[in-house]
Amino acid sequence: MTNFAIDVKNLKKYFGGKKALNDLSLSVKKGSVYGFLGPNGSGKTTTMRIICGLMTPDGGTGTCLGFDILKDTTEIKRHIGYMPQRFSLYEELTILENLKLTASIYAPHNPQQCIKDTLEWLELGDRQHQQSSTLSGGWKQRLSLASAILHKPKLLLLDEPTAGVDPVARRLFWNYIFDLAEQDVTVLVSTHYMDEASRCSEIAYLFYGDILMKGTTQNIIKQSKLYSYAIYPPYPKELEADLSKNKVFEQIAHFGKTIHVIGTQEQLMHKALETLNRKHTINYAEINPDLEDIFVHITQKWGGQ
Repeated sequence: MTNFAIDVKNLKKYFGGKKALNDLSLSVKKGSVYGFLGPNGSGKTTTMRIICGLMTPDGGTGTCLGFDILKDTTEIKRHIGYMPQRFSLYEELTILENLKLTASIYAPHNPQQCIKDTLEWLELGDRQHQQSSTLSGGWKQRLSLASAILHKPKLLLLDEPTAGVDPVARRLFWNYIFDLAEQDVTVLVSTHYMDEASRCSEIAYLFYGDILMKGTTQNIIKQSKLYSYAIYPPYPKELEADLSKNKVFEQIAHFGKTIHVIGTQEQLMHKALETLNRKHTINYAEINPDLEDIFVHITQKWGGQ
């Protein structure tokens, strides 16, 4: 028995001759919350669709919940839940009618009880007769999750599930995700939100078909070999112009009135800041880079190649 809910190797996929996945390999431990990061078009959705049996790869092998992704796609679909990026349920149906339709497809044991339990857990009971088209983004998101977990899957694939919803709905949604993980449900989630990615057990950064980095947040930060300094106010107006002139500072970002400078050449950055300190008398300190710094760095580095 494997310890991995997902274990795929050397996945390839082309669309009209254009590479979407390039020898992508990924292993996701059972019961973990695994995050996918990467710009639009990087291959996150394609990977998810291959894993859950909705798309056939042009190369590569692997298993999902112990089932072969090439031979056992029907069996895989029975045991996973998939929530696409866009709301894909029937707008003209009520919440309850959509869940009844989902139950008729997956045929869970005691479907009425499954629907009742799901409505209660996601606090949809009071709205169960409301037409789906009238729901806000946050409630549609909750309905989509209800449909994805109704049959009690062991693996949940979430494709940018919180895009376009407010911060309160995002936080509540992540509470549901971790509740599911505590019930031994494995979750693979793609996101553009760095605070969400940092909550995951592990993350992988995809860039146009390749995984450039993967591991825990701390391991990703170490792998990046980025260094960051915070420059605190007060400082003269001309400081930012002086920073921009020095290419050793690969990123310059404002956080309120504090300026963060990021780069890969620690000693040169330190010397440059010492020089600026003699000129302007600035207050600065080394800080840890975060996932957003790494996201921007990788995108700039590999996007220019």
